[in-house]
Amino acid sequence: MKEKLLLITVLIFGFFNGNAQQPGGQIIGRIITQDGSGASNISVVLKGAGMGTLSEKDGTFIMKKVKPGTYIIIATAIGLQKQERKVTVTSGVNQNVNFTLKENSSELNEIVISSSKKNKFTKKKSDYAAKMSLSNLENSQVYTSITKELLTDQMIFSVDDATRNVPGLQKMWDATGRGGDGGAYYNSRGFILQSQLRNGIAGNVTGRIDAANLESLEVLKGPSATLFGSTLTSYGGLINRVTKKPYDHFGGEVAYSTGSYGFNRISADVNTPLDSAKNVLFRVNTAYNYQGSFQDSGYGKDFVFAPSFSYKVNNKLSFSLDAELYSGTSVGKQIIFFYAPVSALGVDRADQLGLDYKRSYHSNDLTQTSRSNNFFGQMNYKISDKWTSQTNYTSTYSFSNGRAPYFYLVPNAMVLKDPTAKGSDYLARADQSTANSQINVSEIQQNFNGEFNIGKVKNRVVIGLDYFRQNSNQQFYSIDSLDIVPKNGNIPNYGFFNENNLEAYYQKNPKNVSLYPIRFISNTYSIYVSDVINLTDNLIALAALRMDRFDNKGNYQVNTGLSTGAYKQTVFAPKFGLVYQPVKDQVSLFVNYQSGFTNKTGQDYKGDGYKPEQAFQFEGGVKLSLFEGKLNSTISYYNIKVQDVVRGYTPLLKPGESAPSTPQYIQDGTKLSKGIEAEVIANPVEGFNIIAGFAYNDNKLTNADAEVEGRRDVYSMSPYSANLWISYKLNEGKLKGAGLGFGGNYASDNKIVNGAAAGVFILPHYVTLNASAFYDQPKYRIGLKVDNLTDKQYWIGYGTMNPQQLRSVIGSIAFKF
Repeated sequence: MKEKLLLITVLIFGFFNGNAQQPGGQIIGRIITQDGSGASNISVVLKGAGMGTLSEKDGTFIMKKVKPGTYIIIATAIGLQKQERKVTVTSGVNQNVNFTLKENSSELNEIVISSSKKNKFTKKKSDYAAKMSLSNLENSQVYTSITKELLTDQMIFSVDDATRNVPGLQKMWDATGRGGDGGAYYNSRGFILQSQLRNGIAGNVTGRIDAANLESLEVLKGPSATLFGSTLTSYGGLINRVTKKPYDHFGGEVAYSTGSYGFNRISADVNTPLDSAKNVLFRVNTAYNYQGSFQDSGYGKDFVFAPSFSYKVNNKLSFSLDAELYSGTSVGKQIIFFYAPVSALGVDRADQLGLDYKRSYHSNDLTQTSRSNNFFGQMNYKISDKWTSQTNYTSTYSFSNGRAPYFYLVPNAMVLKDPTAKGSDYLARADQSTANSQINVSEIQQNFNGEFNIGKVKNRVVIGLDYFRQNSNQQFYSIDSLDIVPKNGNIPNYGFFNENNLEAYYQKNPKNVSLYPIRFISNTYSIYVSDVINLTDNLIALAALRMDRFDNKGNYQVNTGLSTGAYKQTVFAPKFGLVYQPVKDQVSLFVNYQSGFTNKTGQDYKGDGYKPEQAFQFEGGVKLSLFEGKLNSTISYYNIKVQDVVRGYTPLLKPGESAPSTPQYIQDGTKLSKGIEAEVIANPVEGFNIIAGFAYNDNKLTNADAEVEGRRDVYSMSPYSANLWISYKLNEGKLKGAGLGFGGNYASDNKIVNGAAAGVFILPHYVTLNASAFYDQPKYRIGLKVDNLTDKQYWIGYGTMNPQQLRSVIGSIAFKF
């Protein structure tokens, strides 16, 4: 790694040195607004020369040592039309070039062109959260947006890393690469969820989701089935990836990063118009990523290619076509389950086990291959000044094949066959493989958005139709134990858990192999309507309703070779909200009632088919946007109740009656989850930005099996969690563009085993610290980041313990054009 960082340093200084040795002339100038004020922080780029700068406070700029020749000089900034001038540079001569913007100084402030003078970590509006353009202060639902500026600041390479900035969202499992469920698992408000939406519709990725095509990340909180259905969401919310879109001029970036554990990454972002009228635009993002392991074996390598094409036919009609093509190969990260009650292990915390943190206990050839091919199409049509139509189509395909090693903690008493033996010094090594597993998802969604008045009351409405189809053809097969090995010390057969021995075991012991086919076809037909009503300038109400018709064609049975259990269900999902702004566009008091549901297959002990499981949330809080947007905050309290949960049932037997030969179930279970979440995003002074969050969650199973009755769900997150990131960037002087960032995450103790007989096993609380340093210029960016600064050993998991990466250092250099 030292050699790679040295190479980057040589390249960087070579780049500076090469520029320093260029003789030539100077370009000096000033950029002013329509009313004559100087325009600061406007990007000035010399096309074809690889040079650029930013204008000073008074609007002046200078480019030194420019090679003689004729160039195009461009002045541009976010939200402004770019301006171009032709300039001829002569050696030893100062060439004057001035620009006058079309905006005046007040309009320039409204556009907020300078990232140093705005709260760059906040996003005030979303087109996806309510399926209409609605500001955060108008929306009664709580959501967090992770901006592209924060992604850049932290040198984020994956969705996993981006989520650590979301209050109350905790990663529980890393991506496994398995078809259908291979993406990372998270927890929000006590419920498991995955990142399965892209621009508001289906877009699941089987493995690690790269951030190469990520413009921003939106996390909606609480049950969200009314607008987004139940298949891609959870009672805790949803994760929506907002992707990069084509724009109307040529530009892009090429970057290379390298660092600890063999990390290597190369990425590119290229955008260009395809016609002179700039109606046809094309952009492509691509990346190759390789990451080794902090343990003695393990790696992951993946490639993403994401082209995007847009075509503006006229002022009313436009089309866009996108694709996301992922492929990857990885060795499963360590996941440890529990064979026996906690009392048999001798300890009740992960940090007391004495497990060798840097040992993987498996070979590097137990690989999983995964692919995800996602295609998207969108048509937008302006029906009138008040009504628009948007038609979306998505097709997603996931594939996986290969191994997924995992482990069990085994009590000494079991291995030594001595009931008096204490502790757990052994691991059982097991596997669950996939065999060419595939899952296809298709979705067609039609939205009509409109505005109208009833008297003086303004209504903003979305009416939607949705068709969602899943076709699963997944095949899992597993063994519970290949062998049992000591967890520490000299392990003579340590390397036995490899591809050759595992395949030989599968071939020689077919009776020990368990098959788990997941083969089904389901169709969901939905209609929804949502109306945002401005009762007054300061009082906004929301009313929405969804109807779903779910049609499951049945599940394939291995024993019979037939699909059985076909069923249909109809369910309604309402949503209501109320927002009152005592200070218009600055303070919002809100309450909401949101719902979600899960379709259930099977029958209860009486032979009656299950109805959908349902969840209902009440929430209230305050949203703030103060001091011209420099201080933004959301604070809320929520209470979620899940009802109609399927649970085990033991029937009361009359004298002479025999107990049923198969497990019995009843659908009367409940779960309660309540808590507090707070987020603060601040820009107290120029160049200084803060994002901070805190979450508390209290949940319990209130009508459940005796083993877990009244206990916290083991699939929950830590009760307490917090996140912080502080960034400072210099905007003046010789080091303008240099910056530092520092922050981290906290999670309290988490019970991953929690039962009357099973006992309680805890993943200890942890604090992880991260830091970054960067030097950002119009034509290049240099960055360095350190994750897990203190080299902390910690675990995540739900029902399992999964060790996480130790300290890593990554350096990066990007060239912009």
